[in-house]
Amino acid sequence: MFESLSKKLTATLGNLRRKGVLSEADIDAAMREVRIALLEADVALPVVKQFIASLKEKALGEQIIASVSPAQMVIKLVQDHLAELLGAEQSELNLNTTPPAVILMVGLQGSGKTTSTGKLGKRLKDKQNKKTLVASLDVQRPAAQEQLATVAQQAGIASLPIIKVQSPVDITKRALQTARLEGYDVLLLDTAGRLQIDDELMNELDAVKKLANPIETLLVADSLTGQDAVNIAQGFHERIGVTGIILTRVDGDGRGGAALSMRHVTGQPIKFMGVGEKLSEFEPFHPERIASRILDMGDVVSLVERAAESVDKDVAEDMAKRMAAGKFDFNDMLKQMQQVKKMGGLTSMMGMLPGMGKIKDQIAGANIDDNITKKTEAIIQSMTQKERQYPKLLNASRRMRIAQGSGTTVQDINKLVKQFQQMEKMMKKMRQMGKSGKMPRNMDDMLRNMR
Repeated sequence: MFESLSKKLTATLGNLRRKGVLSEADIDAAMREVRIALLEADVALPVVKQFIASLKEKALGEQIIASVSPAQMVIKLVQDHLAELLGAEQSELNLNTTPPAVILMVGLQGSGKTTSTGKLGKRLKDKQNKKTLVASLDVQRPAAQEQLATVAQQAGIASLPIIKVQSPVDITKRALQTARLEGYDVLLLDTAGRLQIDDELMNELDAVKKLANPIETLLVADSLTGQDAVNIAQGFHERIGVTGIILTRVDGDGRGGAALSMRHVTGQPIKFMGVGEKLSEFEPFHPERIASRILDMGDVVSLVERAAESVDKDVAEDMAKRMAAGKFDFNDMLKQMQQVKKMGGLTSMMGMLPGMGKIKDQIAGANIDDNITKKTEAIIQSMTQKERQYPKLLNASRRMRIAQGSGTTVQDINKLVKQFQQMEKMMKKMRQMGKSGKMPRNMDDMLRNMR
């Protein structure tokens, strides 16, 4: 998300960094570029005007112009303003009520409400140990209730049994009764998609809300919506009163204007974002971290959190000891790939490191493709334990057998063996650097070793 905005802002602010002293003309020019970048990212015009006016007022202050590093001060101002626009600080889901805490999911049809309901339910179960029940109030779309039941089963949470003839209000009554009688901590109500201008359906939603008395009403919005995001968010907030926003398809949006606009027009925080299709690909929205990512300053905190959740500590310690001793075989390579996959893949991880936006083309040229993991796993798993431990045993006939067993070609095996040899060489270099304290000359050297 925010790919185009990030590229333009980092280029503009990079030009400022190269100037030792800033004049008003320099800041004016930078503000124009920031304004264009925001508009091209589909941020609503009123939001852009207010953002630039506030930013410019502070950027032209005497303390900035006269400071030792004015460019850095302006960059910090842009980062702070972006974080403030996105919500200043992370907003937790409010469950502070007598159980069951009811959460109402609303939004347009096709915005991802049903999947987000499953993702949120799974997160509540896995991260907060909440006994969660989901119920579909969607009697408009064919098989919508069955879809939620399937998603709930995949997420490992309970779903309300389907009774076809019931209205959304009747389903809500039954869901509330079931949640109370069976001791559920949280009840998630997945409503039918509707336009904010459809009076009949909005009145139905209002009736459901009055009956359910939810502690949270979450607007599920597709981040690809663009300029219309403002109208959607405003319409739902005025008619229903939302308490938070869930952004979906964040991984597919290169602009991100919807996130900036929705937060501004509703005054309500973005609480979560869907970062992929899997039920586990659902993250809390941290404004300051997103602002840092936009400005290509990385998000190391999220990367560390992801590592702490995903990486098997014992496996990692064992691998570290082996590498420190100069040992590396195909078993180690397989474990490495599996650990990286658990963390969302190499491309996702590298995107969280500071300055990676500047070498995006180099990364693409290095052919680092997360999809090759499955093929590599199949090849290594088709080897015998002895072949994994002693790669030099892989002669022509063995490689042919492995290719047949893994559904790949001998060329694929040769390529992997070459990659293994390069990784083995890189491990030895890193071990030597660890002893000498030297680092690679540049990123090209590291990427070359990863090809």
